[in-house]
Amino acid sequence: EISRAWKAKSLGGERAVARHDEDSLTMAVGATLDCMKGSQKQADGLFFASTTSPYKEKQAAAIIAAAVDLPREIRTADLTDSLRSGTIALNSAIDAVKSGSAESIIVAVSDSRMGAGKSQFEQLFGDGAVALTIGRSDVIASIEGSFSLFSELLDVWRLEGNSFVQSWEERFILTEGYMNIMQKIVSGVMEKYKLTPKEFAKVVLYGPDGRSHANLAKRLGFDLRTQVQDLLFQSIGNTGTAALPMMLVAALSEARPDDRILVANYGDGGDAFVLRVTENIGRVQGKHKIQGSLARKTYIDYERYLSWRDLVPSEEPRRPDPRPPSITCLWRERRSILSLYGSKCNQCGTVQYPPQRICAKCQAKDDFEDYKLSDKKGKIFTYAVDYLTSSREPPAIIGVVDFEGGGRVMSEITECEPSEVKIGMDVEMCLRKLSRKGGIPNYLWKARPLSS
Repeated sequence: EISRAWKAKSLGGERAVARHDEDSLTMAVGATLDCMKGSQKQADGLFFASTTSPYKEKQAAAIIAAAVDLPREIRTADLTDSLRSGTIALNSAIDAVKSGSAESIIVAVSDSRMGAGKSQFEQLFGDGAVALTIGRSDVIASIEGSFSLFSELLDVWRLEGNSFVQSWEERFILTEGYMNIMQKIVSGVMEKYKLTPKEFAKVVLYGPDGRSHANLAKRLGFDLRTQVQDLLFQSIGNTGTAALPMMLVAALSEARPDDRILVANYGDGGDAFVLRVTENIGRVQGKHKIQGSLARKTYIDYERYLSWRDLVPSEEPRRPDPRPPSITCLWRERRSILSLYGSKCNQCGTVQYPPQRICAKCQAKDDFEDYKLSDKKGKIFTYAVDYLTSSREPPAIIGVVDFEGGGRVMSEITECEPSEVKIGMDVEMCLRKLSRKGGIPNYLWKARPLSS
């Protein structure tokens, strides 16, 4: 589709593209919620890694932690400005757990990078997020060792205020950068722990492209067919900081107990880990499938992509401009807006959203308990299609959702066309970007069709 637009050579495969109401933060929230499913323990830390955080000065990890309803008394941190921010965050989480300062930390890694028009980056880059928990108990893969080094080589970069990733001459950055550094990092970790290529059941290596990735694996003595984890470039694209941990998730989904896995990342140097799969791996396999996310995909044309990324000017609806959000109101209502909490009457059990002081059913006053709605499934009670919306992609679908267990909320319905919406349709809630008025990325929960 990109090659059609530019009449250029196609690199093949598909790339995942975040919708107009998604960014690195909302994708990280989705991945973190999926990571937390079924866990009875609350993490006491959340680290967010990305090169495309919506904020240059404000901690996105705090917003993510609030959206997924983690306790306020936890450690949060943003790690950014490098393609290996994800493995830097993993190293930081490992050190915190090993030192005893934390029992478990969630590492959420997300990116939504853009390549300039006609560039190879435009075809190679994909958008995605992944979340992992580093902890002491119920471990599915133990960390036997690690190795890191840094590099000051300027190969791929993006300056303040620039939307597109830039790079130097390809042969130089691949030879002196990627191949040189990755050989040193992989050889270094194997020498440190006296291991050979044959001792690894699976090898997870970052790669900027398929050819360089294959050449590196061959030079290091790994079997491309049986040992080397697929890059996922043909189905998702290069997801930046999320690429390597996403490949690790794919490798773990097929791993067997006692398998040894080598993981090596690249970016301003490199990080490597030696993992040993435990007997607990069977508990999570099948629960967090990359294929499940890919099943939701919808094909879009290039013009739609340009609109989603604000790369072409478009006429705004001829309506009064919506008022920018009030920071005071966002703070005061943060629990109901960002964490999607309603209230449940202690007298009659009626669930209400937004939270009330007077029960709409029995008129009891100030006798409520908090009631979380973000994790509840629902059904569409009724809906309307708004063709005069100020949404990035009209028409907007506004629906009334009735939740299992009680509660009703009016919200936008995303990830579907108007013709696909039906009364009684099963939906789930997801955090999405509502608008960017007044210089503030405004986030709100929306309904989307329940994944099959």
